[in-house]
Amino acid sequence: MLYYYLYSLHERFSPFNVFRYITFRSALAAITSAGITFFLAPWIIGRLKRFSFTQTERDDGPKNHLSKSGTPTMGGILIVLSILISMLFWGDLKNIYIWLMLISLVGYGAIGFVDDYLKVTKKNSKGMSARYKLVFQTIIATGILMYLYANPHDPYSTKLVVPFIKNILFDLGIFYIPFGVFVIIGTSNAVNLTDGVDGLAIGLVAIVILATGALMYISGNKVLADYLQVIKIPNIGELTVFCGAVFGAAIGFLWYNCYPAEVFMGDVGSLSLGGSLGTLVVITKQEIVLLVVGWIFVFEALSVIIQVGYFKMSGGKRIFRMAPIHHHFELKGWTEPKTVVRFWIVGIILALLSLATLKVR
Repeated sequence: MLYYYLYSLHERFSPFNVFRYITFRSALAAITSAGITFFLAPWIIGRLKRFSFTQTERDDGPKNHLSKSGTPTMGGILIVLSILISMLFWGDLKNIYIWLMLISLVGYGAIGFVDDYLKVTKKNSKGMSARYKLVFQTIIATGILMYLYANPHDPYSTKLVVPFIKNILFDLGIFYIPFGVFVIIGTSNAVNLTDGVDGLAIGLVAIVILATGALMYISGNKVLADYLQVIKIPNIGELTVFCGAVFGAAIGFLWYNCYPAEVFMGDVGSLSLGGSLGTLVVITKQEIVLLVVGWIFVFEALSVIIQVGYFKMSGGKRIFRMAPIHHHFELKGWTEPKTVVRFWIVGIILALLSLATLKVR
């Protein structure tokens, strides 16, 4: 809303013309969400402590994590709030893709909020049942995919893009809906599983969203899209502003979530960020690129699937010392900060590789 007002002044004061540039508003969105998160975090942490919304660590987890019990959780409320406010300031609310992102952010955040609330208020509760959680996640994702499937302005609505080869598109037709639903739900839960060590998930989200934001901008810019032979989707560039807001919120929250964490984001943060990331790649046809830039999220989820599957088939044997995979490295002797930083380094390398796919074509 502030964007509309400020840009309307450009006819009288030409410097205000700068607000029409997506790159400028993306930077403002990042600064705004980072500022809101950074300055409101102490107050939010205090309220979470007051209402006893605190973490209870599992007895079967790494022993060094037992000291984390009592740390405030549900800090993801602040992440969602800061992104929403930032987008109200600097986003083009006439763009339907922005609304799809906000629906995903708030919808998945609401699921996470209920899950967290049940955990912290009900004694011995494990939160929302996996069945109900999956049902609500599926409803939101299906609604988003049905709109994208019926969108007459998107010529690639049912296409799967191969990023390493130019002009290779697979038309999945109606089957793109279940495929897209799987991508959104899978990404949401993968980020959730990664959120088990101080600063790990939120730092990786910042890295991934920065690389994804660059892809958003290129896909929405006709000159760059033609030059790099990337598919051009109308009005998609505005999602760069959303990526900026997410990046700022992630950086602001990381200040308080880095080791030793003063607050955890909980499912309300991890599910909302994961759902948003999944929705982003589905809208912009970067599903396969997500396997590169977000490989750590994928590997975290796969480690759980492999561990559980092998445990059942082998009658109690394990492949990893503990899953998700970051706990495996902790039990091998890596300190928590070392685990986080090394995973970040791998995440940065993967982000650079994902951007390199632009020239491989």
